[in-house]
Amino acid sequence: MVTAVRSAWREVPPYQVHRFAALALEEVPALAQEIFREIRREYPQLPLIPDGSGEPRALVGIRQSLEQFVGHLTAGLDRPHVHPRVFQEFGRGEVIQGRSLDVLQAIYRLGVRLAWRRLAEIGQEVAIPAPAMYELAESGFEYLDGLVAESVRGYAEAAARQAGERLRMQRRLMDQLFADPDPATRDGALPSVPDPGDPPLPAPAAEPGDPRPLLAERARLVGWPLPERVAVAVLLRPDREAVAPAVADGILLDMECERPRLVVPDPDAPGRSELLSRAAAGWSGAIGPAVPLLDAGKSLRWAASAVDLMERGLLPAGELLRCTEHTEALVLLPPGELIEDLTRRRLAPLEHCGPSHGRRLAETLLAWLETRGGAPEIAARLGVHPQTVRYRLRQIRELWGDDVEDPDRRFELELVLRAQRLRGKLG
Repeated sequence: MVTAVRSAWREVPPYQVHRFAALALEEVPALAQEIFREIRREYPQLPLIPDGSGEPRALVGIRQSLEQFVGHLTAGLDRPHVHPRVFQEFGRGEVIQGRSLDVLQAIYRLGVRLAWRRLAEIGQEVAIPAPAMYELAESGFEYLDGLVAESVRGYAEAAARQAGERLRMQRRLMDQLFADPDPATRDGALPSVPDPGDPPLPAPAAEPGDPRPLLAERARLVGWPLPERVAVAVLLRPDREAVAPAVADGILLDMECERPRLVVPDPDAPGRSELLSRAAAGWSGAIGPAVPLLDAGKSLRWAASAVDLMERGLLPAGELLRCTEHTEALVLLPPGELIEDLTRRRLAPLEHCGPSHGRRLAETLLAWLETRGGAPEIAARLGVHPQTVRYRLRQIRELWGDDVEDPDRRFELELVLRAQRLRGKLG
């Protein structure tokens, strides 16, 4: 059997409750003014925002909260509290002003302390018993919790809207960064890889159609200082519910893409590489070369190309790799159709050798092309006997004839054989 909780407030005679409520309601306007003045004294930096009638919104909120709490007394302290919705606006205002809720909650506590001091005096005037006043104090703190909850709700809604708006503006900034101003690469071809040692080129003066003014404006809206150089990373999600990388301030992150993208300012700055690797722990991906700001789209294409190779198993996954450390693979592997056609033509002499023997000859030919050394050096590289190398080299000359002496043919052979090795078809 459930025992009802005894309420000291319910045992107060109704005429005393009504008398207490009437006196408290008469005090509300003056009490609200007193609380408002004390808040202004303690927190003079807070802005005064008027409501539609020109009265300070804070004063209106204080008065409404007092009126609703006092009105609640006659209904019974066990009834649910009703809280003025203006307190949600107070929470939203803190977001707009760029503050946390700490000051607002301190103000609420100050208001409750002043209000309770006056209510306790009225309780003595009408002889409300102490146990009932203790119960009233508990109800007051419960009411305060509700006011804070309303402000937290408003704060969270405004923060979510603000964050969503910032993300929207940030995506627009990134789209602008990735827009390719160079007609030579608009067809999707990969641009040339810049040499990390090259100094940045001086920026030309702004002309009609120059993207820099719009870029600067969008960067200003999200508080992103425009850097001289950037690198762009493309990530592969470990799973759909993966937590976003904890990137440092200043790094732009777009998680709305199937492959999330990052823009890293000043990527060659000390410690930047290690910081980015720690932030992307648990993610696979690639970061393109450092480029001038307006060439961000080129860095993006290199990073995306590297991620394509990762998905095909041609580059290692499980970490954030750097395109500048895999230049050979990025140059030889992406144009698959071209390199495959060249491979078919240049390695045609191996078609009748059988898979195993053809592979051994190809490995020997590649070792010779890379070293141009003698049989002992090639044998040491391949881990076979020098006589075996001499035998294979004689076969190679029989199969390819004068092609192995032609510089252009040797270059093409080395290209296709390196591509075969990158694909794992050669040791």
